Amino acid sequence: MKALKYIVIVLVVLLITSFTYVAVQPNSYDVQRTRTINAPAAVLFNTVNDFKNWETWSPWVEKEPDLQITYPENTSGVGGSYSWVGEDGAGNMKTLAVSPYDSISQDMQFEDFPPSNIYWTFSKTEKGTDVTWGIKSNKMPFVLKFYAAISGGMDKMVGPDFERGLERLDSVVVNNMKAYNVTINGITEYGGGFYLYKTTNATSSNISEVMGQQYGSIGMFMGQHNIAMNGMPFTIYHDMNFENGSVIMSNGMPVKEKVVVTGDTDILSGYMPKQKVLKATLKGNYNNLPKAWKTTMTYIADNNLEQSTVNKPFEIYTTDPGNYPNPADWVTEIYIPLKEE
Repeated sequence: MKALKYIVIVLVVLLITSFTYVAVQPNSYDVQRTRTINAPAAVLFNTVNDFKNWETWSPWVEKEPDLQITYPENTSGVGGSYSWVGEDGAGNMKTLAVSPYDSISQDMQFEDFPPSNIYWTFSKTEKGTDVTWGIKSNKMPFVLKFYAAISGGMDKMVGPDFERGLERLDSVVVNNMKAYNVTINGITEYGGGFYLYKTTNATSSNISEVMGQQYGSIGMFMGQHNIAMNGMPFTIYHDMNFENGSVIMSNGMPVKEKVVVTGDTDILSGYMPKQKVLKATLKGNYNNLPKAWKTTMTYIADNNLEQSTVNKPFEIYTTDPGNYPNPADWVTEIYIPLKEE
């Protein structure tokens, strides 16, 4: 009986000691993780900013696929929210503030616990974007302090989930950026028009850099002479070698009327006639253009279409990458002039 009494006393002392230890733990916490992701800040921001995207990378959905998630009408931007019910209880999250492509602040409420602040920052680096995901609060309830104490602290309790979430976010975003599709739109007529252009040669390894330089020069010339662009940039291919990836091309910008070019410049004025063409569309990164051209040329061969021997094939870049940060949203139209009847 004495032994039992001593055991009870020891247990009471241990319990009091444990409660005292938990009670004196800090009432605040701030846990965060950072990962460098090879994607534009705007793409990552847009993915995180809409709660409907969270299912694809959430570490908690991965752990509990049957998590019941409810979405209201607004799920993105300030006021956007969502709620869930899982094995451990119910919760909800709401976006409080956003600074486009830079930061997001959210409020998370779980059961009857005081709300926690979820915060995100997106910082451009040489290797992509540093994405920081954190959670903090100055009102840590006793129950949460107890769980944190027996788990080795809030960092060990929450940190691994944040690391896994950022890892999955990385995979989802990078794979989404690689998405593309090629559509054969069919035979149509292209209206033509005047344009300014520069002709040069390039290879598959430097074509993007060369195009950038070409359009930069033409744009500067147009700015100096107050010439407005009348459409989207395009490239006419005078010669395409699919085996070694070399091309001879003219990079052009459409203008409303004929421009008489004078002075010491390699920029020329041209005119594209109205013509019968086969049109195809690539939606996706420009590095998928070789596949799009191959698909288009295969269609021409399979359907016994005859290419024009006068007019050259060309492509038009209908979306400005500056306005579409995700390469999967870029649209390029391919035109193959056909022999007129």
